[in-house]
Amino acid sequence: MRLTFLGAAGTVTGSKFLVEAPGARVLVDCGVYQGVKKLRLRNWEPLPFEPSSLDAVVLTHAHIDHSGYLPALVRDGFRGSVHCTPPTRELLEILLPDSGKLHEEDAAYANRKHFSKHEPALPLYREEDARNVFPQLHAVGFGERVRIAGLSLRFVPAGHILGAASAELEAAGGRLLFSGDLGRWNDPLMHPPAAPAPADWIVLESTYGDRRHPDQDPVAAVAEVLRRTVLRGGILLLPSFAVGRAQSLLYCLHESFRRELAPRVPVYVNSPMATSATRLYQRFSSYHRLSEGECEAVFEVASFVRSVEESKRLNERREPLVIVSASGMATGGRVLHHLRALLPDPRNTVLLPGFQAPGTRGADLAAGAESIKIHGGRVPVRAEVAQLNLLSAHADQRDLLRWLGSCGAGARRVFVVHGEPAASDALRVRVRDDLGLAVTVPDHLEAVELA
Repeated sequence: MRLTFLGAAGTVTGSKFLVEAPGARVLVDCGVYQGVKKLRLRNWEPLPFEPSSLDAVVLTHAHIDHSGYLPALVRDGFRGSVHCTPPTRELLEILLPDSGKLHEEDAAYANRKHFSKHEPALPLYREEDARNVFPQLHAVGFGERVRIAGLSLRFVPAGHILGAASAELEAAGGRLLFSGDLGRWNDPLMHPPAAPAPADWIVLESTYGDRRHPDQDPVAAVAEVLRRTVLRGGILLLPSFAVGRAQSLLYCLHESFRRELAPRVPVYVNSPMATSATRLYQRFSSYHRLSEGECEAVFEVASFVRSVEESKRLNERREPLVIVSASGMATGGRVLHHLRALLPDPRNTVLLPGFQAPGTRGADLAAGAESIKIHGGRVPVRAEVAQLNLLSAHADQRDLLRWLGSCGAGARRVFVVHGEPAASDALRVRVRDDLGLAVTVPDHLEAVELA
């Protein structure tokens, strides 16, 4: 087999891995780059292969940095199946059209306001391109084996978000395992990652490869930020990923009110994707820790904003309330309008509930920026900005080593990907020293022969 690292090498976004075996060419994950402009420009570069030459795509989960390039791939000629778990298929039918719509809206807004360097500004792909992916989605249950040309595929639960999986690809030459994004053992919503079968080669994510999550109650931490914001008469804004993070935040808010840790105030979820994704958590309750009844109780804590008019009216409110809105790193979406309205007021709080990739507005806010650029203009930051890494859906260094220890004893080599350079290298050292495995941090576009 031959493995080429087309994304998520030296960075935490843009996951794409090309696997070539006799009679088979498969792309594992198909994400877009997010963050700094240098990375985002890669989304516009042609792939080093013809999309039509692929036999299949294997998706570990639905997050856009793992799936968001699919519409462009299909538009440009890919006609094979996209293999994913049943919840991932359902989530893709929510996330991909929304992503296409956002690309179109951002391009249209840039053209109206003339703040793009390109005339006209074009979307990476359109909503129609995203919907054209649907007929090629093929659901594969956990543990089920599927033949893809000369390869065998099996998905194993990875925790992280609804439907997330690690992917085992097996050929005559051996077994190649992709961790995907791994979840935490003590996640309030998701089950811990399952142990895959031993593999010859392992591609391991490293988002939190250089740190451990604090041993702190996330409910109490969220409640404390909410309490002090309410006491000064402010609004709490929670930029959030629509899938996973939004549902975890609703759990924390529900528990904050139930335990009487913070004053009960109105909660609004202003994200069409988060609204639809929350329904899927209720439908696929066997894929996470909450029962159907617990799901109903937790998600009833919020009102779900349905229209643009409702969204705009939230920015006119002055009494204490909570807004949960996408995107999680403030790279686009409705949260930008809330940031523009709320950041100038020192009574308000913006709580960043997880990792913020370099180059994003979220990272600028976390670093203490005095102003941030939104829709071509500078917005002063006078509101409190807080950051909590307690709600990350990613395994930390301890959990990553625990997972690798369950399946990597006989591995010929481990490839550390999907992390910033410091995180990946820190994990590389621990894998080498603690587990005694041969380990590499690959470069962008590096290709290796697995033999």
